[in-house]
Amino acid sequence: MGRPSGVEVVTVTETRTGTYEVVVIGGGAAGLSAALVLGRSRRRTLVVDAGEPRNTPAAHMQGYLSRDGMSPAEFLALGREEIARYGVDLVRDRAVDVTKGEDFAVALAGGETVHARRIVVATGLKDELPAVPGVAERFGRDVIHCPYCHGWEVRDQAFGVLATTAMSVHQALMVSQWSKDVTLFLHTVAESELTDDDLRRLAAAGVAVVPGEVAELVVQDDRLTGVRLTDGTTHPREALFVAPRAVPQTDLLEKLGAELNETPFGAYPVVDPAGQTTVPGVWAVGNAMGFAEQVVNAASAGYRAGATINGELLMTDLDAAVRV
Repeated sequence: MGRPSGVEVVTVTETRTGTYEVVVIGGGAAGLSAALVLGRSRRRTLVVDAGEPRNTPAAHMQGYLSRDGMSPAEFLALGREEIARYGVDLVRDRAVDVTKGEDFAVALAGGETVHARRIVVATGLKDELPAVPGVAERFGRDVIHCPYCHGWEVRDQAFGVLATTAMSVHQALMVSQWSKDVTLFLHTVAESELTDDDLRRLAAAGVAVVPGEVAELVVQDDRLTGVRLTDGTTHPREALFVAPRAVPQTDLLEKLGAELNETPFGAYPVVDPAGQTTVPGVWAVGNAMGFAEQVVNAASAGYRAGATINGELLMTDLDAAVRV
């Protein structure tokens, strides 16, 4: 999607000094929201955007009041336009290193280094999809993972759920709210891994359970029509739910020494309610701080972090002035 008129992408060499009060690493909903609040607070702010939002495969986003159904690309384009109104700089680049001295030094892949008093990490996560032919190609269309994001759009269709861990049972139970025709394909999960409670709940929800490994998806006329097992049998399905493996993008936080918390969905930074990590001066927001952050949650987290950082900088400077 082209950039709307009025959106200025500022390269680092065009900025005044390369020194900022806040550098936001990541230009998705969380990062742009933090930058918007900081810009409106008259804080000199830079957004470093590698241009790799998690929801790129999706044609639309849902559940964001007043933005329901908007394309992710349009949403981010409008966000970039809004932060530009308040003097926030944005550079298309990747932060490859962050070090802390008297301030933070952020090294960019393009060769520049920028400095900041505070850092917001909004680098999100990447989804690693099951290695089944057809899954990656159709992800975000009729291969989906979140019923709150896409369930309404595929309601009452024939659902499949591709099991990759025993937790896929929970996914199958959840999506039964949107369709009464749900089949759980055990794929790499053995029947013995299902508990008696699992089986009772699946039966109560009317979810069919099919053992055996999935070989490929069947696609006709650019739409999913079935799931084929390695034994050659094919089950007609119109939508397939999968559970990608979340890969948090926490390299920069680890380099800074942030404490991480191991979860079933990866290791995420320990943060306080405003997103501040265990490293003074460093905040983490959006999917950089948790697996389940939707766009609306990520934007909210960015807002909280931006407001908190502005207040913290203000009080720090006032206290320094008092000591003079």
